[in-house]
Parts: sequence; C-alpha cells; structure tokens
Amino acid sequence: MVRRLLEILIANLRVTLDDSRLESLIGMKNVNINFYPICRNPELTVGAGRHSDMGTLTVLLQDNAGGLYIKVEEYKLDSRKEEWIEIPPIPSALVINVGDSLEILSNRRYKSAEHRVRTSSKQSRVSIPVFTAPRPTEKIGPLPHLAELGGGALYREVIFQEYMDNFFGHTPEGKKRLILSK
Repeated sequence: MVRRLLEILIANLRVTLDDSRLESLIGMKNVNINFYPICRNPELTVGAGRHSDMGTLTVLLQDNAGGLYIKVEEYKLDSRKEEWIEIPPIPSALVINVGDSLEILSNRRYKSAEHRVRTSSKQSRVSIPVFTAPRPTEKIGPLPHLAELGGGALYREVIFQEYMDNFFGHTPEGKKRLILSK
C-alpha cells in the first residue's frame, strides 16, 4: 500500500523513479505501539510533543479516543497564523502522514505533517504507526527536476543516516530539524 501511495504521489509531481529508487525510499519499516494512559490533568502533560516524522510516509491506525492534532498554517500578506486541529478518529480508517524525507525529495511540494498527541482525562489512547523511511545509505535531496522548477534546491542532499543522527540528536521542536540547503 505504501509503495502504491508513493508511486501516485511521485507521478503527481510529473517525475519518474525506477523501481529500485522507490524501494530504497521505503526500505526501512518500523512499527510502534503507543499507549497513552488516562491523565487526571491532561493540560499538564504531553502525550507526544510537536514533531514531524523523519521518514517517507507514516501509516497510522488509531483507536477511537482522539488526541491527534495537526498544525495548520495560514499565510496572508505579511502575517502567519497557526492553529492545531484535532484529527477525529474514523473507525477502520488509516491516517497517512507525509514525512520529512518526502518533503525534501519533493523540494517542499509535499510538506511533512507537524503533529502532536494530547492525553485525555476520560480514556486512554492507543495508536499503531507504521513508519517507512529510506535506507540509511540512501542519499536524499530534492529531485533535480523539481529543484529547477522551484528556482533551486531548498534542501541540501544528505545521506539518510546523517539525517537520522541529526533527527535523534536534537529535542523535537516541530520541523526545525529539517536540513535546509542555505
């Protein structure tokens, strides 16, 4: 399913990647099971702080407890407004998040989803994310065609292992870990 989604997203960019390149972008797969217990004072704790996922795509199965929030930004002339919107759980539905690697590859045509999880005083929460990411030895950088169309690369090319080291070496602060080219 992830491979098919990635094929569709890449084709939408009017770019062609061969099978081995597609496979290398989803070469690592990890599954987590997250449990967020009931919290009497949820405003005093964070289930998972604001962050974006480092990989290519994340597939998330969540229970009916809610608590997943996505940051939405609105730009108007010289101002920027951000708000956090809860993603209501839909029975048997999956949430698909774009990760940092796909944002880099697409030269920001696809933006990784900055998100967080809040605990609840009413019920515990369980979520099961499946993370897909490039192989550690894979180079990630903007696809040349997209960099040309966009007036240059917004990110520098990096070996994914270096990106992971940077990602895990810093406290999550939203998307500040993205490695920009300039």
